[in-house]
Amino acid sequence: MKIYMYRGKKNLCGERIRLTRLKRRITQNDLAALIQLEGITLERDSISRIEKGTRFVTDYELKTFSKVLGVSMEWLTAEEAL
Repeated sequence: MKIYMYRGKKNLCGERIRLTRLKRRITQNDLAALIQLEGITLERDSISRIEKGTRFVTDYELKTFSKVLGVSMEWLTAEEAL
């Protein structure tokens, strides 16, 4: 499988996940735990890599981030400046 990058990153949502997590004062460990409570196995190091843009995010992970963080999937993947 060919690995694709878009504008140097492997996802669109990492920066917005990080910003929302920090705004809500949630640690990466706590976010990983919230995601795990939704049935998705995700560790703190995966959250870190997602936020840096070095890990792909699946559609079901994106949906779960959206639910747990209380934001829309559209907002998480928007490209306009923050």
